[in-house]
Amino acid sequence: MRVWSALWIVLAGCAVYGGWQRFEHRPASQPDGIVAPDEPLQTEARDATPVRRGRWLLTPRADYDITARILSSEAYHFDRLADLIPEDLALGWGPMSDNRILADFDISQSVRFYTWRARGPLPIARDSVISHSANTHVIPADARIRAQLQALRVGDVVRLTGTLVDGTRDDGAWIHTSLTRLDSGPGACEIMLVQSVELRR
Repeated sequence: MRVWSALWIVLAGCAVYGGWQRFEHRPASQPDGIVAPDEPLQTEARDATPVRRGRWLLTPRADYDITARILSSEAYHFDRLADLIPEDLALGWGPMSDNRILADFDISQSVRFYTWRARGPLPIARDSVISHSANTHVIPADARIRAQLQALRVGDVVRLTGTLVDGTRDDGAWIHTSLTRLDSGPGACEIMLVQSVELRR
């Protein structure tokens, strides 16, 4: 009897925790209209000194400042990049931050890719979708930044500042960041060492 009581307590605790997690990470709502109007700002890296992160050596390629709406987020725990990049954020700005445009898309993430599919005719040109959204591999600069990134919700408008980086692991594996918002497909993701997270209200 005690075993069953303990089991029910554990199950009830798991249900409460799961419900709380769903509530905490429910999508954030935004008003209609473009809520992240500015283009990302990319400039020459002020400090190109390589940075060590565990088994990875990161080489800064550019300073990066982006304010965008979170279209999707995906945590990774077990793939080859998880020790460096625990999370990817699909980010949208300009028309890709507007409820009225996003309502016409299904957006998802998997295996380090961000994908979108129009539910009908494209509401904006395909090139505009590509140039106003991006999958960003986010590397937290420290534990505080990691906690701030993990607390973000789909729908939030957030400003991220830091550097775009390439990386080499001590076993020879490597990653290269995109340096343009005009690409798509493999190699088009921004790899960002995030040094500041600012939630916009």
